[in-house]
Amino acid sequence: MCCPYNARINMPKQPDVKELKKIARDVRIEIVKMLNCAGSGHTGGSLSMVEILVGLYFYKFRCDPLKPLCNTRDIFILSKGHGCPALYAVLARMNFFGREELCTLRKIGTRLQGHPQKGLPGVEISSGSLGQGLSIANGFALGSRLNKEPKRVYCLMGDGELDEGQVWEAALTSAHYKLDNVCGVIDSNKFQIDGRVQDVKGLEPLKAKWQAFGWEVFDIDGHNIKEVMDAYDKAEKAKGKPSMIIANTIKGKGVSFFENKNKYHGTAPNKEELEKAIKELETE
Repeated sequence: MCCPYNARINMPKQPDVKELKKIARDVRIEIVKMLNCAGSGHTGGSLSMVEILVGLYFYKFRCDPLKPLCNTRDIFILSKGHGCPALYAVLARMNFFGREELCTLRKIGTRLQGHPQKGLPGVEISSGSLGQGLSIANGFALGSRLNKEPKRVYCLMGDGELDEGQVWEAALTSAHYKLDNVCGVIDSNKFQIDGRVQDVKGLEPLKAKWQAFGWEVFDIDGHNIKEVMDAYDKAEKAKGKPSMIIANTIKGKGVSFFENKNKYHGTAPNKEELEKAIKELETE
């Protein structure tokens, strides 16, 4: 038999916000440890998306880690694939695979590549070539509609990724087909590899742009767990149009000397930075 549509692991229907905050802290600790062990990877963009993932997987997402390919599961697409350390830490905590595997990040032969790779339980597609995730989400959503499956499709993008024209082509497609089972999320941490998003290619007014493309839009504090959960609830209730959550975040969130420092877009913490980061996170 396949998993029930509402299958979720180890969390009540209305999880305690304090518990989710603790999970987010622990996920951040796992991220900096993984990156230090690997000696490379994307620190800032992984830390900025933690509450987005914790609020999704430990509250709203319908899945069964024991049957990760069940045809009634919800679908998650990490379009900003370089943020995968955060996804790996969450999936391991959800028991899609053992937490001991996290220390293999970016090692030869590992399943935990520097960008998500299909074949790892909980990973639907190989991603990381920016701009493609929303198009793929549309495909899953259309297929689910044709198959009369009740699944929802979530796609997490970066704000720098919105430079890609394919994102806006996909946005038109979602609205045209009234894909109300699509929920996009933008990790709007205001930085991309070449600097501040506003300096590279300004996006504002971002909310108005998505609304003009026919989307239901929710603008939130992406580090406020309650706001994140509420936004997922509102998105699920939207009918006749896709939903976009603009999650305003801080690059490198949780570690003061990583925050808003674009140096850590693609730089892993060294041993000294790791020790300081863990100490800071543990005393939150």
